[in-house]
Amino acid sequence: MDLQQMRYVVGIAETGSFTRAAARNFVVQSALSHQVAALERELGVQLFVRSSRQVQLTEAGKAFLPHARAALEASERARDEAAAADGAVRGKLRIGFIPTLTAVELPALLRECRCRFPELTLEARVSNSEEMIQEVRTGTLDVAFLGLLDGTFAAESVEKGTVQGVAVRELNRDTLAAVLNEDHPLARRKKLSLKDLAEEAFADFPRTSAGRKQSDAAFARAGVERQVAYELGSIELTRELILNGLAVTLLPSRYAARLAGVAVVPVKEETARHEYLIWDRLNPSPAARSFTALVAEYSAPA
Repeated sequence: MDLQQMRYVVGIAETGSFTRAAARNFVVQSALSHQVAALERELGVQLFVRSSRQVQLTEAGKAFLPHARAALEASERARDEAAAADGAVRGKLRIGFIPTLTAVELPALLRECRCRFPELTLEARVSNSEEMIQEVRTGTLDVAFLGLLDGTFAAESVEKGTVQGVAVRELNRDTLAAVLNEDHPLARRKKLSLKDLAEEAFADFPRTSAGRKQSDAAFARAGVERQVAYELGSIELTRELILNGLAVTLLPSRYAARLAGVAVVPVKEETARHEYLIWDRLNPSPAARSFTALVAEYSAPA
């Protein structure tokens, strides 16, 4: 049994095809099939059920797959740690971030990261803060930029730099602000209460997201009910609805100030929000260690 055979098994499981797995691994299908058959003979079990239409894992294959993945990850980590000891940062860095991130200019940060660590492969995607916490804990993400309501993390835990199995660094603090059409009657106010917005049609994030929970919590604390007419994952679409006079929203004030063509009005109620960087507390990869040090240089003061 060798690592290449494990790569083939993982490739077949993930693509559902010997042909696609062979293409992914840059080998001809016959060579891949031969190696998988040899592995099955060595194990004494069949890993895949093959048919003309699909390839499926057997029960033995399902049991084998997570361990094959773990072995491949361990081999990659060993390679990356050896390179780091020699002064090189290699491997893959998986970054998660919220769409309203303001603590760092992410494109500039990623450009600097690529310049400093040219052998590092970067992957970045937008996600939900609460989901990203779990993904960092399970190793699906290496680092993540979060936006969370004040009190989500205990203050003493943040000060110590560890929260529920992850390392955490506070990057900045902000408040929510109302975002309205520039011609909206309320747009001329210096400040708004949440009660002033109660009759407005709101555009907001999906209800399971951390961003939505922040505005929901603000209205709940104020004892005000509101109508969320549009549940959207796209801030650009939210902005278009506001520009057309169809909705208002609450967004972090620093982010809202970047949106063109809209009015941004502070709200009177307390709506403290924090942005954090988190990463694996116990065993961060060399890439994660290098990236978090870089963020310390580029992040705005808390």
